[in-house]
Amino acid sequence: MTTDQNLIPLRSTRSAPVAFGAGAAIGVLGGMIGLGGAEFRLPLLIGLFGFAALSAVILNKAMSLIVVLVALPARLAAVPAAEVAARWPVAVNLLAGSLLGAWAGASWAVRMRTATLYKVLAALMVLMAASLVVTHTTTLDTLALPLWAQIPAGVVAGFGIGVVAAIMGVAGGELLIPTIVLLFGEDIKTAGSLSLLVSLPTMLVAFARYSRDGSFAVLSANRRFTLIMAAGSVAGAVLGGLLLGLFPDLVIIPALAVILLVSAVKLARHD
Repeated sequence: MTTDQNLIPLRSTRSAPVAFGAGAAIGVLGGMIGLGGAEFRLPLLIGLFGFAALSAVILNKAMSLIVVLVALPARLAAVPAAEVAARWPVAVNLLAGSLLGAWAGASWAVRMRTATLYKVLAALMVLMAASLVVTHTTTLDTLALPLWAQIPAGVVAGFGIGVVAAIMGVAGGELLIPTIVLLFGEDIKTAGSLSLLVSLPTMLVAFARYSRDGSFAVLSANRRFTLIMAAGSVAGAVLGGLLLGLFPDLVIIPALAVILLVSAVKLARHD
């Protein structure tokens, strides 16, 4: 752990209702667009709850892992397991890169100075905002790459996604879903299920790498806070899922993109 990380208290003093409410709000935002919402949770952990950058990333990763574990059975119920299993080469192709990327990304995150990590997180928030807009406001068509190009492209894309997911503490579905559609020609519904299958082992690898760093102590010091906020995120995601389609994408997507961009500016200026 870097010296400036040690200056930040490990334990959050926020109450359980605030933690649950914040998690629920994040869950609703993500659920309305079919995602987990971890990219919205990260700036709250830093700005509202006062965690240092790396501590917030680790807590966000733990909560994202819980949300993915809860969402996976429901997602597999929506898309037949046999249909997803038949596309195992897609998952394996992406995992070949994402597992390495997750380890590398977590390794880089624990070695960065806090000020640098804030700026990196800000840049990645802008990337997430751009991906959100492109995925939900344009029609994604497959690139129709030949197999000899598709496989290395999948490994490279997986590596990049693994790095981003590890550094931000997110599942990476925001990037995995459009990648699966573009590179492998899968429909959005199947891509969503495949993204969860890629996300889970990728997150576990990043989690294992973070566990080797002293900053991982923030998780045990805030176990109750983490579980409560994660529970709020799950409950909110269910509610957000019920609201899916209630607001047109041309309204909700730009609003969420603006939230991400404002968060990015605040992170970039964070002292």
